[in-house]
Amino acid sequence: MTSPAAARIHALRDVLARHGVSALLVPSADPHLSEYLPSRWQGRAWASGFTGSVGTLIVTPSFAGVWVDSRYWTQADAELAGSGIARMSLPASGSAAHVDWLAENLPEGGALAVDGDVLGYAASRALKAAVQKRRGTLRTDLDLLGEAWADRPATPSAPIVEHLPPFATVTRAAKLSRLREALAAAGADHHFASTLDDVAWLLNLRGADVAYNPVFLAHLLVGPSEAVLFTGAGKIAPELSRRLAEDGVRVAPYEDAKGALAALPERARLLLDPARVTLGLVEAVAEHVTVVEAQNPTVLFKARKTAEEIAHVRATMEQDGAALCELFAWLEGAVARGERFTELTIDEKVCAARARRPHFVGPSFATIAGWNANGAMPHYRATPESHAVIEGDGLLLVDSGGQYQGGTTDITRVVAIGELTDEQKRDVTVVLKGMIQLSLARFPRGIRGGLLDALARAPIWATLADYGHGTGHGVGYFLAVHEGPQGISPGAAALPHAILEPSMITSNEPGLYRPGRWGVRVENLVLTVPAGTSELGEFLAFETLTLCPIDTRCLDVTLLDARERAWLDAYHAEVRARLTPHVDGDARAWLLRATEPLPS
Repeated sequence: MTSPAAARIHALRDVLARHGVSALLVPSADPHLSEYLPSRWQGRAWASGFTGSVGTLIVTPSFAGVWVDSRYWTQADAELAGSGIARMSLPASGSAAHVDWLAENLPEGGALAVDGDVLGYAASRALKAAVQKRRGTLRTDLDLLGEAWADRPATPSAPIVEHLPPFATVTRAAKLSRLREALAAAGADHHFASTLDDVAWLLNLRGADVAYNPVFLAHLLVGPSEAVLFTGAGKIAPELSRRLAEDGVRVAPYEDAKGALAALPERARLLLDPARVTLGLVEAVAEHVTVVEAQNPTVLFKARKTAEEIAHVRATMEQDGAALCELFAWLEGAVARGERFTELTIDEKVCAARARRPHFVGPSFATIAGWNANGAMPHYRATPESHAVIEGDGLLLVDSGGQYQGGTTDITRVVAIGELTDEQKRDVTVVLKGMIQLSLARFPRGIRGGLLDALARAPIWATLADYGHGTGHGVGYFLAVHEGPQGISPGAAALPHAILEPSMITSNEPGLYRPGRWGVRVENLVLTVPAGTSELGEFLAFETLTLCPIDTRCLDVTLLDARERAWLDAYHAEVRARLTPHVDGDARAWLLRATEPLPS
């Protein structure tokens, strides 16, 4: 059966021909370089049929391909089948293999089209170099996708609301003052921010324009005495607009952002983050303006949580863990009763359990409930059209999270259904060993997270296995579940600002995936905390924030050493003590059983 994508690729080729363009590149991006995209900018998914969150589509008159990393290979193979679109493999997340392909395959003197309004400024440099190698032209003034996409969705228009105390622990005015101090230190007097979580954090505002992320479409221009928020008409109520004005924030139409950049005054010094702004916006900046390239100061500000925010996160983790006790108690009972349920049921149950908890707003990402072979796809998502019934024996992987007024959660557990094989238990155990090794780490302050990645992988490598994703990502405070600048990944850029600092929240999630059989991932969120100072420097460690039992039925406990057993027993003792006040009935009984110490 022919995929609908085949007709869409044909329509794109007609547009290419009309404009005399040799190739079209469609990134997974919007004008804010978001990870999760409003439907209007899900053009790569619309054109190709590949629905993964990351991927790059290139279309030429005779070729179409989507570049994806190993997390999505199995999914892409299934979704691209029958479309005539090739699945092109990236060796690692963040690789630029598609740029290398263009440097070799763009016709000599040809034109590459990409919408400049969704092309990152930093990424544009590599593309320009590839095109120049072919003596070609980079066309960023065309929206060819828009010409072919007749029923393209409208721009989202959800209202913007205020994030209020007690959960908003620093005032908007104080944040703006701190930002202006950072600008002065960097030799700048203006700053333009497009990344939605930076804008939302700085102004203590939240929205619902992007699935799973409490953010809204907007740009922000901060000057010496006034900030201008560019957003859609009608999104801000008059009373909120008045409160913003009291803090020196004026609201303007979304489409006026480029004009404001073009109208900056003589001798203005504008701080722009090349990794967080599009080429189209940079090209709008007036020629007389001095551009200072640096990371958005708010990236580090929001990554380092305040003591009050951390207190809210700890309380949120108790509520989130209690919700998961309800889920897993129901699951255990359903299996015992022989009830029929599917991966979709898991999603429904976990969302319903969280919704009963105070200050819950919504999921922080689409729940991954993967039964056996489906769990081997790290970013799998069950749909009504394609999902598994959970029956028989095996491993169920559940990766889920919640957005609460007091924090963002992200947790993965694997659960035994029926009898497990020795190989399955070994896989779960070595992944847990990796997670524990990272949990117990002590490290010098100033170290990049990527250098810690091997601690989590070493027990897995010892079995001649590995996993294709990073071990950890930063997590926001009632914001994006994936937040920079820190990360724990072998491919993490060696940048001076990508270091682990006190009060950062990061995931700890090693995995092991056997395609067509099962997948394992065990994930907690951890807080970077001081570990002490010696004559050799200042050291940091991790405090585990996530509170939920780890299914010991999945383990071969003989593979755990004394230190690992002690960690697991201590973790379960804390989980029991902190969650017991929040659960009752079946959930309480399940919690008490699931947190028993390991047999001696």
